[in-house]
Amino acid sequence: MNRILSPLHLLIERYLIHDRDPKFTEQFLRILKDSGVGSVKLPRRSANLNAFAERFVLSIKRECLNKLVLFGEHSLRRACSEYALHYHEERNHQGLDNRLIEGEPSSGAGAVQCHQRLGGLLKFYDRAA
Repeated sequence: MNRILSPLHLLIERYLIHDRDPKFTEQFLRILKDSGVGSVKLPRRSANLNAFAERFVLSIKRECLNKLVLFGEHSLRRACSEYALHYHEERNHQGLDNRLIEGEPSSGAGAVQCHQRLGGLLKFYDRAA
C-alpha cells in the first residue's frame, strides 16, 4: 500500500495531545494505547498551551476540508497530507512577515508560475529560475 506521509502524519500516528475534556474516557485512551498511539494530557488550566495546534486545525478545516467532498479515510488522509505540505512549504504566513515556514522563496527573474494542489483548491506562485 502506497501511503502519503508528511511530518504531520508521522506525529498523528505517535501521539494524541489533548486537554482534560471528559470525552477522553479511559476506554478511549485504552483503544489509543492498544493501537500504539500515546496519550499526552495538557496541564490543567493551560488555555493557550495548544494554540498553535488549534490554529492549524482551524486553517485546515476552513481552507481545505470544508470545501471538499471526501469519500473515505484514504481521501481524507490524502487531503490532509497535501494541505500539510502546502501549509509548511508553500503558503506565506502573516505571523512570519509573509515568509514561508520552511525553505526560501525562489528569487529568479523569470515569469511567475502558478502551482496547484488538490485540483486547484490550494494554489501557490513562484518565479521560474
